[in-house]
Order: sequence, then C-alpha cells, then structure tokens
Amino acid sequence: MFKSAPSARLPALAVMAALSSPAFAEQTVTMWSHWPDEVAKRTFVEERVKDFEGANKECKVKLQFIQKADLYTQAKTSVRTGQAPDIFWLEPDEIAFAQNGYLEPLDGIVNMANLEDFAKRSWTYNGKVYGLPVEAYTVELYYNRELLKKAGVALPASMQLDQAGFTEMVKKAVAAGITPFATGVSDRPYPGAYFLQEMLLRKLGPDDYKALLTGQLSFKDPRVADVMTWVKQLVDAGAYSKSFSTLKLGESHYYFHTNPGALMFPIASWYTGRAFVPPDKGGQPKDFPLGIMQYPAPTGAKCPECKTLAVGGSYVMYSRGKNKECAGKLLNSMATVENGNKWMQGVLLQTGVRTDPAKIQSIYAPYFRELQERNAQAKYFIGTPLHYMAGKCADAFSQVLNRAFPSGQMSVGDAAGQMDAACKA
Repeated sequence: MFKSAPSARLPALAVMAALSSPAFAEQTVTMWSHWPDEVAKRTFVEERVKDFEGANKECKVKLQFIQKADLYTQAKTSVRTGQAPDIFWLEPDEIAFAQNGYLEPLDGIVNMANLEDFAKRSWTYNGKVYGLPVEAYTVELYYNRELLKKAGVALPASMQLDQAGFTEMVKKAVAAGITPFATGVSDRPYPGAYFLQEMLLRKLGPDDYKALLTGQLSFKDPRVADVMTWVKQLVDAGAYSKSFSTLKLGESHYYFHTNPGALMFPIASWYTGRAFVPPDKGGQPKDFPLGIMQYPAPTGAKCPECKTLAVGGSYVMYSRGKNKECAGKLLNSMATVENGNKWMQGVLLQTGVRTDPAKIQSIYAPYFRELQERNAQAKYFIGTPLHYMAGKCADAFSQVLNRAFPSGQMSVGDAAGQMDAACKA
C-alpha cells in the first residue's frame, strides 16, 4: 500500500476547459502499456494511438510496452517523484493509486455513457471513475476436445459435470498420462487459485463468497472446508503438473495447447490474447481442438451458474501529468462503441467499453459463439479475489491459495488457518 500523499490533480472542469480551448501548444503524451508480447492487444493499442495522432496533429504519443511486473514497479516509484507517464496501464486492484491522489478522475474527460456500468463500478472511488476499462474477462475452463476423447470422457449437454463426474475425469486423465490442468504460478499471484475460487463462488453463492473475500466469513466454514477438501483430493490425484510452481503464465499457455499438452486450462478469457496469434509467435496450433466447458458444480452448490466477471487492463491518467489536454483527449478517443467493437473482433475478449455485437465480425466467430453459449445463463460475480483483498490478506492469497495449497505443500486446515489469520475481520 502507498503512504498518503496530497492530491495534485486539477479539477475536472479545469481540465475540460483546457481541452475545449481553441488552441494549445503541441504536447507529447507519454504512455506506458502492458501486453508487450500479446500481439492482438498491442496492435489494438498501437492502432488507436495512430488514429488519435492522425486526428489531433497537436498531440504526439510516446508509447512504450512494458511487462506488468516491471511496469508496476516503475509506476509505484515514479508517481511519488513526479516522473510518471501521463497515461499508464493498471488493473482495478491497484485502486490505491487513486486513493493516494496519484490519478486524475476521468468523469468529464471520458464519455461515461460509453463505458459499461460494471466496468465503471470497478474503477470508482469516492464517487469518481479513475480508469478506462479496456479489458474485461470471465474466468473460463478451456479444454482440449481430442484429449477429452483420449481420456474416455463425454460431457453432458449442459457442459457442466457434477463433483463426482469431474473427479472421475481428472483421474481418467492422469491414468491416460494426461496432465489435467495446465497452470503455472511462477510470475503471477493468482492462476493457481482460479479453480478453487470458482468452486467456492458456486458453493457459497455471491453474498457469502464476497463475505469470505472480505474477511466476514471464515475459511473454516464447513462449506469452504468441503470445497477445499475436494480440491485437495484433486491435487493429490495429480491435477496439476510437476512444473506448477516454476511454470510462468505465458509458458502455461504453451503447455496447454502445444507441448506437452493438458486436458484443461482454468484461466481468464484473455487466453485469446496469447493463443490466437500465429503458432510461430507462441499461439495455439491452427487446428487446435479448443473447447470451453462449464466449471463443475460442487456438491450442494448454492449457485452452480455463478461465474467471475472482472475488469482487467485499463488506462489511467497521472494527476501530476504535464500533458493533460492531449492525455484526456486520447483516453476519450479510445472510449467509443466503434473501438469497443474493434477490441472484441481483434482481441476476441470482452471489454468494459460499450459495444454493438451485431456489427462485430471475426474469423473466430465459432469461438465467440461458444463463449456466448457458456455465459448465456451465467450469474456474474464482479471482481476477482485480489480486487477485494489487500495487504497481508492479498499476500496470503498469493502464497497460500495460489501456490502452496494447489501444489500439495499445505493441508486444508493449515491453509484455512493462514487465510483466516491474514484476512478475518
């Protein structure tokens, strides 16, 4: 968490007055973005910047792509020294930047009517919206159709197995020499917990699940213990690969679709950002038999149709930036229905910017249809665990539920005890 710092932002009306003035000196906006190795997302951002510069000759943009971990490290230092870029990439779990006065509220700068309500909520602090939510995603369970056949498993018409059926599928995959889950946590604080979090959401329902994430419900609750005990049984049966702890996120994609191959990949729907690029760029093989199944319904599930929906990569505006006129115009230019459509048809991922699905065309239309089918009856819970957790609780989530527990290094009791010690209100 940041130490408190005085706000140095201009009032929104002052910013808008500057934006509407007849002329102002040429400005060069500095912009840091994640996604250096995700071609579709990078291309989208580069094209929006190019379009903006073409339409606004007085504004230039110095765009730099940086890996997330490095970007966060640099941003947390530079905002304190006054050297941060005018625009930079963040996710909503870093709302502390706004709480400490480092971000400019975008109300009155960006057309809020062009943003989805759930996306605005994700970036709202003290009644103001602080992020342009380009990326949104659901947490999906991808699978390899051919490996499913090899394991001798057929999914029901609902595409959702029950707890016993899912357990049997995992055991059959292991017996056939197939890794059930392609997951790596070496460079991320969350992928190892995807399966567990979705099971807890379905078991508890949205209200009690939120209570769990915010420290109002104990991890020793019998329902939580039931889910964790079952997940521990899957872990002990060989659900995760032996390289689980050392595999990076990008490497886990390759593990799933290319070498050695895995039956399932519990991951956010931004899977497409890495997978739907040419194979020689790290994408999945052209003929890869990708499918999407529903997460299983744990025994006694209160909300088997529940699913996580969250805002991911977003762009924020530095409150002490020296080029607010052009920075604000750039962000507003990105927040259009037309650009929302371009994101979805180019990146094949949900967005927090409003879209017109009737006008979206893509060579991956079958994938989009399947994704829509899987989400047609979903009851969404907004936000991932790390959107609700902070400080020692977030650290415990990363070390315990993301790493130690799914790698088989920690018992259910120890994991629950450590989470309660760090998170319980």
